[in-house]
Amino acid sequence: MTTSYLPLLWALVLGYGLGSIPFGLLLTRAAGLGDIRAIGSGNIGATNVLRTGRKGLAAATLLCDALKGVAAVLIADRLLGGEATTVAALAAVLGHLFPVWLLFKGGKGVATTLGVLLAIAWPIGVLACATWLVAALLFRYSSLAALLALLIAAIAAWLVRLGVVLPSFAVPYLGELVTIIVVLVFIKHHENIARLLNGTESKIGK
Repeated sequence: MTTSYLPLLWALVLGYGLGSIPFGLLLTRAAGLGDIRAIGSGNIGATNVLRTGRKGLAAATLLCDALKGVAAVLIADRLLGGEATTVAALAAVLGHLFPVWLLFKGGKGVATTLGVLLAIAWPIGVLACATWLVAALLFRYSSLAALLALLIAAIAAWLVRLGVVLPSFAVPYLGELVTIIVVLVFIKHHENIARLLNGTESKIGK
């Protein structure tokens, strides 16, 4: 391996390491609720933590999962820069989706993806968050809101990538990065998508 690849390797390790921290599992255990994987859907994300009835704990999980995406991007950008920032962003989401500590069975990646978007191109991150909020209020499905938000984010990322809007926020391979992340998150939501299609997906608050 040549020296030029070392920043990318460090970015991969940094992003994956931060992304793979299972905050939902750690916080629920610290709160004396046991293993979150034995509750509800078995997911380690904020939506499943909310099923414990602890709204504050769910909010803390959401925030921590988003912040690890933010941290991965900002640290990589500060210390390594360039394509390494893009690698760290992708690695953070991969770490959350497939953490080695949990035998690669992680969360669904929405909060971490939003954190990555806010750090790497904040207008896209804000747009995604706003889309999630509006869709959640309209349709009352957290999964549908998340999928719509990320789809809008992917479109926006390509508009930036192609220089149509916000050229000052262009980062290496932004469109490709967000597209790969969105595809991965959609795959992790395959069961939610099936339930949305057959009308059995749980609504927010139910």
